[in-house]
Amino acid sequence: MAEQHTPRSLIVTFYGAYGRPEQGPVPVAALIRLLGAAGVDAPSVRSSVSRLKRRGFLVPAKAADGAAAYALSEEARELLADGDRRIYRAPGGADPDGPAGAEWLLAVFSVPEQERHKRHLLRSRLARLGFGTAAPGVWIAPARLYEETRHTLDRLHLGGYVDLFRGAHLGFAPTAEAVSRWWDLAAIAKQHEEFLDRHEPVLRGWQAGGPGDPQAAAAQAYRDYLLALDSWRRLPYADPGLPTELLPSDWPGERAAAVFAELHERLRDPGAAFVAG
Repeated sequence: MAEQHTPRSLIVTFYGAYGRPEQGPVPVAALIRLLGAAGVDAPSVRSSVSRLKRRGFLVPAKAADGAAAYALSEEARELLADGDRRIYRAPGGADPDGPAGAEWLLAVFSVPEQERHKRHLLRSRLARLGFGTAAPGVWIAPARLYEETRHTLDRLHLGGYVDLFRGAHLGFAPTAEAVSRWWDLAAIAKQHEEFLDRHEPVLRGWQAGGPGDPQAAAAQAYRDYLLALDSWRRLPYADPGLPTELLPSDWPGERAAAVFAELHERLRDPGAAFVAG
């Protein structure tokens, strides 16, 4: 995963962290100033906001003082709520029944040739949800992703093309071997390692004390948290949270999750104070 803090991605991340409905619409001038603190220039902010408005993610609004502002659309609120359940959940973890008893969710789909654009949309959405490929037209994920999968497919009006099944893997290959075919574990591990390479040194800096000046510390906390969240929020979708027993012994996912969790704990609230100020 190449590290790309694009202006549009950072704006989405900013709204996820600090632009929820309870915080009110974000004035355009404030958005430019706050994204500027993360290294995004004003023209890039304006053009990215325009694109997000056209896509229906942002809607024009008025701030409390009447200034021009932007708020999240209803669809964007739903997307962010779905994201919260993934982003703040650690990937991986032992299954209480062990790998042999782990339950899986199967998505089996068939899309008519004349609607092949929906086939592409369906495949891309299942991939974004973290599904692996068991066979052509057969996708697999941990069973706990059922509710999110059903909600996503219903929202996109794709449910009519898909049958969902829940069950256990009964063979013939060992489940750990099958999992290594269903997912590209090396590619997922590389994404975790790239996150660690970039953000673990940031955490060590804060563990050592961070900036001494309170104002500088708040600004740095905001910037470091925004960049860490922008990197991290994609990972829980690439990594569906497979049982630890089915993963390589040197799997970096839990370490990456621990780094993000501590950055969130240390920096999110100081960053909010910087935004409010």
